[in-house]
Amino acid sequence: MAAGWAATGPAGQARRAAPPLPTRLRAGETAAMATVVELDRLSYRYPEGGVAVDDFTFTVTAGERLVLLGANGSGKTTLLKLLDGLLFPATGSYRYGGEEVARPRLATAPFRRRFRSEVALLFQDPEAMLFNPTVYDELAFGPRQLGLADVEARVARWAQAAEIEPLLARPPGQLSGGEKKRVALAALLVLEPRLLLLDEPTAGLDPRSTGWLIELLQGLAATILATTHNLSLAAELGERTLLLGEDHHLLYDGPLEPLLNDPDRLLAANLLHRHPHHHAGVVHRHYHLHDWE
Repeated sequence: MAAGWAATGPAGQARRAAPPLPTRLRAGETAAMATVVELDRLSYRYPEGGVAVDDFTFTVTAGERLVLLGANGSGKTTLLKLLDGLLFPATGSYRYGGEEVARPRLATAPFRRRFRSEVALLFQDPEAMLFNPTVYDELAFGPRQLGLADVEARVARWAQAAEIEPLLARPPGQLSGGEKKRVALAALLVLEPRLLLLDEPTAGLDPRSTGWLIELLQGLAATILATTHNLSLAAELGERTLLLGEDHHLLYDGPLEPLLNDPDRLLAANLLHRHPHHHAGVVHRHYHLHDWE
């Protein structure tokens, strides 16, 4: 069998194995020094008024997988944009790798280069991220901007991992929605980020593509924060759960299973509802999860 191929493919076909991935801790880095994200009483208010994120305090260490749960409008996307340095807190602080992320700090070239190469955000709508003439250029754009020497090798590596090698010469505008999401994700992974932020990553994907995405994420070395309001996928996306309330406060920070057994908290976050059922003239009320995408 040729190197780089695995014998376990669909319908007996050989499937190319994913390339080896980096370890979760970098060379010389220990768990004690691997705090990636530190939020201290962070709040964000929209320019036109109104609170989007209110008094968040938590830390994330290297290699953690977090799923951010909350109803639509609870502040999940805003929190990811804050972590990606696209927005800045009104009060409180955000530190990445021990350094404060603020507008003046990101204006300095050394920190901006480090931050932009290590932190990556996948938007819910991949079309917002695709603007190059070909898929190859989409993957090559980030490494070229950073002046990396191994652009071709990185593109080849992550095109293989994302299973988009046949698409490299095509314009992104001609791709399907699922293909666009693969390309957008590969264009981030080509930088091999330390912190990967995913906004509703399974939105618009069919079951096969969702399974592929979950499998890929589980093999990555990055620290991952992924948002969803689909509780049935939460355990696949993260080992630790942050629950955002409709009042834009952090309602819960901990393992997923105790949260799923706490209907009052899920009701408060609008991730669970009750409605009546009629059976032979008897009315019953049952809980139902909100698993809408």
